[in-house]
Amino acid sequence: MVFQLNVFTHRLEPYRLAIVPGGNIDRLAAVDGVVWQKLFSPDAVPGRVLGVVADLRADLPETWERFITGCVLSGTPVYHVKHIVESLTGRVEIEHLSENTLGSLNPNQIYFKIKRIVDWLGAFAVLVLLLPLFLVLALAIRLETPGPALFRQRRVGYRGTLFTLYKFRTMRAEDDGAMAEKEKAITRDGDERITRIGRVLRRTRLDELPQAINILSGEMSWIGPRPEAAVLSRWYEGELPFYPYRHIVRPGVTGWARVNQGHVAAVSEVHEKLHYDFYYIKNFSPWLDLVIFMRTIRIMLTGFGAR
Repeated sequence: MVFQLNVFTHRLEPYRLAIVPGGNIDRLAAVDGVVWQKLFSPDAVPGRVLGVVADLRADLPETWERFITGCVLSGTPVYHVKHIVESLTGRVEIEHLSENTLGSLNPNQIYFKIKRIVDWLGAFAVLVLLLPLFLVLALAIRLETPGPALFRQRRVGYRGTLFTLYKFRTMRAEDDGAMAEKEKAITRDGDERITRIGRVLRRTRLDELPQAINILSGEMSWIGPRPEAAVLSRWYEGELPFYPYRHIVRPGVTGWARVNQGHVAAVSEVHEKLHYDFYYIKNFSPWLDLVIFMRTIRIMLTGFGAR
């Protein structure tokens, strides 16, 4: 986890990692931000590296196995190639689920309960302390365009249950009557339905604040996979295998996929988002939530991924 936190905070200097030949190591070349030092002999002494990467599932020669053992005994970290790729990319690439995969993706139940308490206290504080801001934003939305201040939409949440998500309305309410249900649920770049106030709310993520109501009711968390509209979720389930598995944790106002990828809608982008969601579930912890929280604050200031 220490190595993962260092990766997530984006060090200025590239990482230097040594590679043991053999097995499925070709995938490492596609990972950016790392100086890879290829080892050609088990008698070689790695230079200044943070660790050694090897395919520990491969049938390596005994000389290389002794080399790996020597690294461990000397205090040099040894990483399995699959784990190091996950740490460096923040993604778990899953094309089929095995028994071991399912076991590794079950979230930590102790932290699950602690997080629920923290979520509830945070949501209560937001609703109490920011009530004046809620009223000002609601009034501004109503004055700019006709329609309710709050946007309501059926979303798929924890364990696949449907719930009504609340947001501040950022689009004109009267322009989507003739649109297909799936088209209404998708927001695209430069969407003409977005109001002037709506663009500010989306860029700063202030439109998400009413979801504190969903958190109080136990339907959401502050941090987790973003809940999809019910109509989009049905579409994605028909196109992508294992899509429903992201519902094993409560959906969040922000999440690992959101801070890395931003807003997505196309099936190909959603497939990539699943890799981020599965990584979050596999590494479900307060440390990862802290990184997501810090990145979310930065995004609120820069507007990354807003649509």
